[in-house]
Amino acid sequence: MEWVKAFAPATVANVSCGFDILGFAIDGMGDTVKLQRREEPGLRVVSIQGDQGRLPLDVEKNTCAVAIQAMLDELGQDIGLDIFLEKGLPLGSGMGSSAASAVAALVAANRLLGEPFEKKDLLPFAIAAEKAACGAGHADNVAPSLLGGFVLIRDYHPLDVIRLHVPEGLFCTLLHPHFELRTADSRSVLRDQIPLKHATLQSGNVAGLVAGLFLEDFELISRSLKDVIAEPYRAVLIPGFYEVREAVKAAGALGMGISGSGPTLFALSKGSEKAEAIAKAAEEVYRSIGLGVDVYFSEINTRGGYVIEE
Repeated sequence: MEWVKAFAPATVANVSCGFDILGFAIDGMGDTVKLQRREEPGLRVVSIQGDQGRLPLDVEKNTCAVAIQAMLDELGQDIGLDIFLEKGLPLGSGMGSSAASAVAALVAANRLLGEPFEKKDLLPFAIAAEKAACGAGHADNVAPSLLGGFVLIRDYHPLDVIRLHVPEGLFCTLLHPHFELRTADSRSVLRDQIPLKHATLQSGNVAGLVAGLFLEDFELISRSLKDVIAEPYRAVLIPGFYEVREAVKAAGALGMGISGSGPTLFALSKGSEKAEAIAKAAEEVYRSIGLGVDVYFSEINTRGGYVIEE
């Protein structure tokens, strides 16, 4: 096999109450990576499309190359690969852009090398790439992008990742306003200490959300989609946040929150009709405040990253 192409989906991280421990994958949106063998050893990022020239070609900084190199180091191999990245996700959007690139690269490399790893065992290499990109090796984007579905990261030492049940008919609407919010700025507003009452409430909401998924109890999911740790401080950085939240709740959303570190917002709903109604309601709000927005809705993606068979 001389070349392989793979796709990895966009993701929503945090999921309101699940700060840094919960994430899920979106259907249809994502990044594509093609790998081509070459005789000369070493990795080379040949081209990146869709990034407006903003992403590095340097193999020590590019998430695709960092992820693949971590895999090769584990295998003790030194082969020649050319990397071609097609960005389907906007940068700095809160939709797991860097994670999707790393995961697509790993899925392609694993197939090209004869699949020496089970899919779940690729996760540490994706986390290494996230650390290179963001300065922190969080898994709440890379895990759902790789594995699909809803994912819980229980612990990192050792890594303990659990796929959660996804109720049939659970949809997500993504709202990406036309401005960029740097992860560093979103992180900077967070508090170092959390009041005991907030920690207790947040724990209850995480437990309620997980239980709601397994019980397919949409009302319990709705009651649990509340964040008292990060959202109160981050919401002020996102124009129209509270107006949009009020509008989407009126349109039938189970709840709305910030996707990752923002500025993209997500709303969960039961069924495609409500997901579409939520999108239209949000568009009206953004139009009223003079801010452009891209809207997208889909079922939860339970497939994760995969090789594109051609």
